[in-house]
Amino acid sequence: MSDLHITTENVLIDERVRGFPPGNPPLPLAAIGKQGWKPYDGGMALPLISLDRQAFSHNVQLMMAYVKSHGAEIAPHAKTPMSTALSEALLAAGAWGTTVADIRQAAVLLKAGQRRLILANEIGGAAAARRLAALLGRYPDAELHVFADSAALVEALRSAWQERADLPPLGLLVEFGAGRAGARNVDAAEAILQAILAVETPTFRLTGIAAYEGAAATADAEETMRRIEALMAVTSDFLPKLRARIGKERPLLVTAGGSVFFDLVIARLSAAVAADPACRLVLRSGAIFFHDHGIYERGLAGLDARGGFRIGGETISAAAGFRPALRVWAEVLSRPEPRLAICGMGMRDVAMDQGLPRPLALYRNGAYLADLGGADVFRLNDQHAFVALADGSDVTVGDVIECGISHPCTCLDRHAILYGLDPDHSVTTAYLTSFG
Repeated sequence: MSDLHITTENVLIDERVRGFPPGNPPLPLAAIGKQGWKPYDGGMALPLISLDRQAFSHNVQLMMAYVKSHGAEIAPHAKTPMSTALSEALLAAGAWGTTVADIRQAAVLLKAGQRRLILANEIGGAAAARRLAALLGRYPDAELHVFADSAALVEALRSAWQERADLPPLGLLVEFGAGRAGARNVDAAEAILQAILAVETPTFRLTGIAAYEGAAATADAEETMRRIEALMAVTSDFLPKLRARIGKERPLLVTAGGSVFFDLVIARLSAAVAADPACRLVLRSGAIFFHDHGIYERGLAGLDARGGFRIGGETISAAAGFRPALRVWAEVLSRPEPRLAICGMGMRDVAMDQGLPRPLALYRNGAYLADLGGADVFRLNDQHAFVALADGSDVTVGDVIECGISHPCTCLDRHAILYGLDPDHSVTTAYLTSFG
């Protein structure tokens, strides 16, 4: 059997992958969408995860319209689905590039043919720098920009690039941070900038500034706003200082923006970037294209409360506009108590770090039966979900429950295949993931 992590339509899929019908002969990935499978009719092995293709396409169009209306670009973070097919779909829809979190993720995207990447993280020290150099030596046409928040990392990267003459240019982004990595003040950023400028070559250059505002969030909403505002302010104020050191002509990036506070990035950084004709603002939002029934549902409600989603000068509702596209499907295994159902879906199958899954609909004998608005998942074991039901609930063993999820990034990484569904919930495609 072919390696499941080779991203090709000819990869053979079998029962080792969630969802694949037991006893079915192995199938090429490209053939899965032609079988007429449905996650609720008893044929597919549950649990599995699915993507509402129509909702995903709608979210892509909406987010691209937002970004372009503000004169910005977007490099969606690939860590959410780690699917080269979905990353390529975002590029085809107008994304400027793709964001990755580490060297291995960069290798996956480069192998798939993508060439413009932001590595939105510090990579480590000298050994990591050599690994990155070894990777990029295979891709002379790559354009990679990497975060740097210390002179030590700059030196490690410089040494690795100095040792080889076959490497493409590497762009370094001075990172400001709050709550995670990144320079905490202007003096620290100046030291990083000086370390870069002191050793610049045509293939080892400063290419901009980076930040990540999501790590500044706290349980206190007002404190979160203060911390993000301070981070955006120091990032914005550093741009003209940096520009003064390198001259007017060099293209620069300013990049920030996750999937909850991207409106604050646009509001605070757009003016500074617009004042610099050789600079572009690049968001890195990734989970927004998938949305959810939990953390991002709450996050977009907060975005609406501050009036942050504006397209073409008009404020619209982000919460109403974006659609949750991911579902996890599970069978009812037991009804041991009148108000309790136990489903075959657990911590191995679905995220729980930012909220538990939400029961949405009930299916029986291959057909939709009812909404499950009154049901609630209150606990997960390794393989089981405990679902509280209303009195007299008509849920029985063998029924299939469709669940919404919270936090796509820690749910998708449990699955080797994401099944793409059409509006009647039939499988019409399958996306291979590459989480390792």
